Amino acid sequence: MTNASLPFNANQQQLALLRLVNWGLKIGLILFATDLFGLTTPPVTLSYVLIFEACYVGFSYRFHRLSMNNNGLLFLTLLLDTLFWATWLYFTGGATNAFVSLLLLPIAISAITLPRWAPWCLTIVSTIFYTLMIVDITEQNSVSVMDHDMSQMPMAANHVMPASHSMDMGSHYLGMWFNFVISALVLTVTVGFIAKRIRQKNAELRYLREAQLRQEKILALGTASAQMAHQLATPLATLRLLTDELVDTHHDAEQMELISEMQQALNRCEVTLADLRLATESIREHKLTEQRVDKLVATLTEQISLLMPEAQLNIAIAPQVESCIVMTDMSLLPALMALIQNGIQASEDNQHQTRVDINIGLSQPNQLSMTIRDYGVGIATHLLQTLGSNMVKSPKGMGIAVLLSHTSFERLGGKLYLKPHSECGTEAIVTLPLSVQKTS
Repeated sequence: MTNASLPFNANQQQLALLRLVNWGLKIGLILFATDLFGLTTPPVTLSYVLIFEACYVGFSYRFHRLSMNNNGLLFLTLLLDTLFWATWLYFTGGATNAFVSLLLLPIAISAITLPRWAPWCLTIVSTIFYTLMIVDITEQNSVSVMDHDMSQMPMAANHVMPASHSMDMGSHYLGMWFNFVISALVLTVTVGFIAKRIRQKNAELRYLREAQLRQEKILALGTASAQMAHQLATPLATLRLLTDELVDTHHDAEQMELISEMQQALNRCEVTLADLRLATESIREHKLTEQRVDKLVATLTEQISLLMPEAQLNIAIAPQVESCIVMTDMSLLPALMALIQNGIQASEDNQHQTRVDINIGLSQPNQLSMTIRDYGVGIATHLLQTLGSNMVKSPKGMGIAVLLSHTSFERLGGKLYLKPHSECGTEAIVTLPLSVQKTS
């Protein structure tokens, strides 16, 4: 059981306890308060109903976890609660029962915990039951008034039977029915709307908390990376001096080749450090620049060819997006490259080929979509919801790379979605807002 399900589990347990209290209330009213509240003496049939309800209450309390995160099952239990209440009310006075308003209780619970269709359905069911009880009690009163008047008046052919009492009670019952319908509608509409707003606010707060935790992790990673990058500057400068001395003192062809490879590696480290400084300054000052999509793709392809020459990229870009403009900073390119590098590694581990497909188009009129598909074994389903939000333990460090990429896209107003491909591998879908569209 997850932490998120604990509050829901507690609510289900409280609901099961509430059913037990309701059942005890029915028994207590029948045994001790029938005359006090003017209830009708129930027939034996109600005893069997109460026994069956006791079994239902015990079952719902014992297995209350079954309805966790299951709106259909929870609605079914509330519907049964409504049926049991309606049955008890019918056998203890019907519409004249002082506790008839308790039919509103399942409606209120469903309005808080279930989607909007559930309280509407319960409102309709409860209104039908209450209407039937109103009709039944009205017919009974009409018959009793007629019998009483017939027994009191003399037998005369032209005598008009008084009906004022029957009309007054009919108006009273109609007012009771109208009041019940109004109360049910208020609960369904108002409470449902308030509960929906509360759920939306809770979802927003939960998202903000997750974003804050993610930003704190990124800040810790960025601080550690900046410190380590600063510490690397001195040994890199020392290695540069040593390689220059080696060039001056050795002239053997094989050694010169090794020294040349060392110099290339040092050049790459120095360029990376310089880019890190520029990216840090750009992010700190929040410098955004406009860049055409086709130029962004060209720069990305050039960087991949330089750093990962073994990569087999299949890039398909829609003609209508080539001239579109996106707002970028120094963090966008490394974020995309990290996703591509993960895809290359996944494809190589699974199929021994570094194949990655990149499709660029429009997901919405003002939104760029980049789909990066690899040919790996795919990502476990339980990790798809975690990658990008939290750091995941991985021997290749993919969780951190995706987390950093996700944060970079969010800062630019974009999103990162991960989903399994229907055949094999994983799709990383990056969306970015378009700034301006220009015609070439």
